[in-house]
Amino acid sequence: MTEASVKVEDAVVGSIGPGMVVFLGVGKDDSEKDVAYIAEKISVLRIFEDSSGKMNLSIGETGGEILVVSQFTLYGDCRKGRRPSYAQASGGDSARQYYEFFVAKLKERGILVKTGVFGAHMDVHIVNCGPVTLLVDSSRNF
Repeated sequence: MTEASVKVEDAVVGSIGPGMVVFLGVGKDDSEKDVAYIAEKISVLRIFEDSSGKMNLSIGETGGEILVVSQFTLYGDCRKGRRPSYAQASGGDSARQYYEFFVAKLKERGILVKTGVFGAHMDVHIVNCGPVTLLVDSSRNF
């Protein structure tokens, strides 16, 4: 990803250069252990190209930035009916605490992190290079 930004009410609240955008969904059964696992995994994934063009570098090795956007709709279950169910998504203060914990864990690893605004309606702009899109799940279901 070469650049990304997030706006709330026409004002840019977070903007990064090369790096990654993380859409973070927090489940109602998630714990600090789950959130810490995701932060650690994302920080060491070798998904950036080295000088040979191979995906061999982590975000820390590239000096890239991360834009974290809260995204409860990742828990939208579309298996039944025509309207997604968000029953498995965490809500309110619990989700906000885990979101902030996640951001803190990335910063502890020396990664430059920018964010959207938790719970706000956001316009997200991404210039995706590749694209590379991955799903990381603390339950390790895939």
